[in-house]
Amino acid sequence: MGTQEAQNLSTFKTGKVMAISFCHFIHDIYSSFLAPLLPFIIEKFSLSLTQAGFLSTIMQLPALLNPYIGKLADQVSVRYFIILAPALTAVPMSLLGVAPSYGILLILLFFTGISVSLFHVPAPVLVYRVSAARTGRGMSLYMTGGELARTVGPIIIVGMISWLGFDGYYPIMIVGILASFVMFFTFKDLPIQVKPSAKLSIRKTCWEMRGLLLPLSAIVIVRGFMHACLTAFLPLYIMQRSGDVWLAGIALSLFEAAGVVGILAVGGLSDYFGRKHMLSFCLLVAPISLLVFSYTTGWLQLAVLLITGFSLLSTTPVMLAMIQETSTGGSSAANGVFMMISFIARSAVVVLVGFVADHLGLERTFIICGIIGLLGIPLVFTLDTQKRVERNTE
Repeated sequence: MGTQEAQNLSTFKTGKVMAISFCHFIHDIYSSFLAPLLPFIIEKFSLSLTQAGFLSTIMQLPALLNPYIGKLADQVSVRYFIILAPALTAVPMSLLGVAPSYGILLILLFFTGISVSLFHVPAPVLVYRVSAARTGRGMSLYMTGGELARTVGPIIIVGMISWLGFDGYYPIMIVGILASFVMFFTFKDLPIQVKPSAKLSIRKTCWEMRGLLLPLSAIVIVRGFMHACLTAFLPLYIMQRSGDVWLAGIALSLFEAAGVVGILAVGGLSDYFGRKHMLSFCLLVAPISLLVFSYTTGWLQLAVLLITGFSLLSTTPVMLAMIQETSTGGSSAANGVFMMISFIARSAVVVLVGFVADHLGLERTFIICGIIGLLGIPLVFTLDTQKRVERNTE
């Protein structure tokens, strides 16, 4: 290995990592538009709630193609996917207000879903390749961009509609297009070549990484029970327990904000204390704090909720770092498989949690989800995280 190559491998490229995080922020602002736009869409097209819910399903459907998108990204070059994604997501999401029919809405959202996968599958690979030995820190900064976007995105789109109207907010796509230009000039000279490992079949990729993917998938599922009950039913739960509308309103925002802090901190800490150690810590604290949350009320409950958000949401950058370090040279296909499993697990678990809540009530459901979350702790010790450090950078 030459001196220059060794230096590149050991250098954390802060500018490029921040550029990807910024791109993640801009991209996910657009992909977060659907929920706040639903009332306007329902009114314009006189939709039933079933039809409105199907819009979200169509947007998420391309996630089933994540492994194949990842394989394609390995064979072409991940930087092209990153560069184009903000524009490809901004355009259809900015045209929902001028769509002439429900069918066109479905088409626009399906293409948005493809673009979302085109970005989120290979982006962690690029973060890995420019983070040197500090993959955890790189993943934390990357994930922070997405979490912040989901916080401010709904505010931005509601403000634009108040200013320009539902059928006039389409000029907002310009920001996404400009972001793609910025990404082009940032990464156009980054040489990312196709490696022989990129030609492996998806089945072989899964087989070679089974020691990591199988227990990590199980962790995602048990973690998904805690995530589902909090993100889908937290405001309703607090309303039922306290009757305090204001408390219910700020609870989810505080939970997400604590998650942003956790994401920013835990990934970097895993570079120093180890991925398994930090993942074990989070998977221990999250279910215990959720159980404590279930037995407290008022402001003490909100304080415990901050701990829950910090520990529960901060596991993602650690898992992404594990995937990239275990795959040969950082693999989009491997990340695509993991993201597909995560999508299926989240979708199924949310339905199951809702079913349980219908029959047992939210209070018991929160306790059950906390107990299930404890099952993730022993799974950490079965993870095969043998590193295959083969980076392809400048």
